Amino acid sequence: MTDFKDKVVYQIYPKSFKDSNGDGIGDLKGITEKLDYLESLGVDYLWLTPFFVSPQKDNGYDVADYRKIDPVFGTMEELEELIQKAAEKGMGLMLDMVFNHTSTQHEWFQKALSGDREYMDYYIFKDGTPDEIPTNWVSKFGGPAWEYVPDLKKWYLHLFDVTQADLNWENPKVREELKEIIRFWKKKGIKGFRFDVVNLISKPEVFGDDLKGDGRRFYTDGRHVHEFLKELTHDTGIEDMVTVGEMSSTSLENCIRYSNPQEKELSMCFNFHHLKVDYKNGNKWELMEADILALKELFRKWQLGMQENDGWNAVFWCNHDQPRIVSRLGNDQAYWKESAKMLAACIHLMRGTPYIYQGEELGMTNAGFQEIGQYRDVESLNYYEILLKKGRTKEEALEILSKRSRDNGRTPMQWENRMNAGFSEADPWIEVPDNYKEINVEAEKKDQDSILEFYKELIRLRKERRVISDGRIEFLCQEDENILAYRRCLEAEEILVFCNFRGKHVTIGVDLDVEGADKQDAPYKKILGNYKGKRKEGVLRPYEVLVYEKKQIK
Repeated sequence: MTDFKDKVVYQIYPKSFKDSNGDGIGDLKGITEKLDYLESLGVDYLWLTPFFVSPQKDNGYDVADYRKIDPVFGTMEELEELIQKAAEKGMGLMLDMVFNHTSTQHEWFQKALSGDREYMDYYIFKDGTPDEIPTNWVSKFGGPAWEYVPDLKKWYLHLFDVTQADLNWENPKVREELKEIIRFWKKKGIKGFRFDVVNLISKPEVFGDDLKGDGRRFYTDGRHVHEFLKELTHDTGIEDMVTVGEMSSTSLENCIRYSNPQEKELSMCFNFHHLKVDYKNGNKWELMEADILALKELFRKWQLGMQENDGWNAVFWCNHDQPRIVSRLGNDQAYWKESAKMLAACIHLMRGTPYIYQGEELGMTNAGFQEIGQYRDVESLNYYEILLKKGRTKEEALEILSKRSRDNGRTPMQWENRMNAGFSEADPWIEVPDNYKEINVEAEKKDQDSILEFYKELIRLRKERRVISDGRIEFLCQEDENILAYRRCLEAEEILVFCNFRGKHVTIGVDLDVEGADKQDAPYKKILGNYKGKRKEGVLRPYEVLVYEKKQIK
C-alpha cells in the first residue's frame, strides 16, 4: 500500500473553485491557474468532485458519461495539462467515482428505458402497477425511492434523486464496466480515487418494506459489499493507490474491514457520525446545540476502534455536502479566527489522513442566504417545501436551511477583495458571501497570524513528526463537556492536544505536568496555539487550542 499517513488531501469543488473563462462557473483551467497556491499549502493530493458529462441535477453526482468531461468544466486536454502540472509540483489528482448510480440520461439507462433486457439488468427494476410501489423506502433527498416507468410497467430504484438510478452490482457485466472506467483514468495518470456512497452498492436479495425506518438498514454495508470492493480493487490494480470510500450510515466494524490493509479493499473511510451531533433526534432538518460529549465519544470510539484493528480514518469537518465548520461548531463572529484554528488542529493532529475542503483553510463561513431564491441545491429546495408542508413558517424553514444547506459549502472560493471575490468576472452560478472582503486568500497571505498560515503549520508538523502520522492515540478529559483532549505517542515522542469547544474560559481538569511549559526544566514545551500572550494556569481561553511536545532528554 502507498504510504499515505503523512499526506494531506485537499478537496476541490470545481464548479466553485476558479472560473477561467468568465461564464460564472469554475473549471479545470481555473484549478491549473491556482496550482502555485495549492503547492504553497503543502497538500499532496487534490480530490476533484465530478466534472463528467452530467445534466447537473445533483451537481455532477448524476453522471451521464464517466469518460467524458462536461464542456462546462473544460476539455480532456485541459485535464491532462492539470494532471501533468500538478505532478510537476508533487501533487496527485484523485477522481470522484459515483458508482452506486448513474444519471437517467446515461446511455445504459436510456437503453434500459427502450426495453433492452441486457441494460435493464444494469439497474434495479421491479414489476408492478402505478399504485403498488415495490417497498416503502425513502429517498435520501426526500420522497419515495422508486419511480414508475409506464412503458415498461416497472419501477426503478433511486436511493437519491429520481434522475439517479441505482446500478445493479449483482450483475457481473456492471462490475466489469466500472472496472474499465477505473483503468481508463489510471492510464491518464490519476493517482487516487474517492468512491461516492460506496457502501450502498450491495442491495438485499429480497426487497421488503421497512417497518422500523427508511429502508437504509436493508442496503447499507450490504451482503456482498466487501466482495465487490475486493474484486474492484484487485482487478484494476489500485491496491497501491490512495482510495477513500464515502460511507453512509456505516458501522465501525465495517469500516475496519474496508480500510484494514490485509483486506485489500480501500486505504481509508469517511464516516459522518461526528457531523450529526447537532441533529435533533437524529434529524438533519431539526436544529439543536451540538452535543460535545457525544462528539468526543464518537471520536474516541472511531479513533481507538480503528487503531486497535489496523483500520484508517479519513479525518475531516467539511466537504461539498456539509455546512462550514467554523459557523457550525465554532463562532464565525467574535471568535472566528480562534475557533477556526482550534477546529483545524483538533482534526489534523488525530490519527488519520486529514482532508481540507476548499476555503476551510481561510475560515470561510456559511453563506448567510436570506431568501430561498439564493439556493441552488436540489436537497435544500426539496426540504424547504417539505418543511413548509410540515407546518414550518418560511422564516423557520430559511433558518434551518441557513444552518444545514449543502450550498453553505458550495459558495465560490474567496480569492481576493474584488468583484465576486476574484472567483469570476461574471455573475457566479451561486452568490458569494458578503464577508469575502475580509476573508480571502490575498488578505490572509499578508497576515502571519492568519488561519491560512495555521493550516500550513499543521501540514508541516504532520510531515515533520512521525508521532502525528504514525503514533498511537489516547483520549484525556473524557468526562469534560468543554474540552476535547488527547495524547499521541510513538516510541519516545509524545504530543498533547487540548481543544476548548466553548466560547468561554474553561478549566483543564487533568493533572498533567504541562503548566509552565515555557520554563527551562519543564518536561513539555508548547509547539502550537491559537492565542498570543500568557494565559492563566489551568485555564483555556474561548476556543483555545494548546499543543505540547514532550522534550527529548539529550
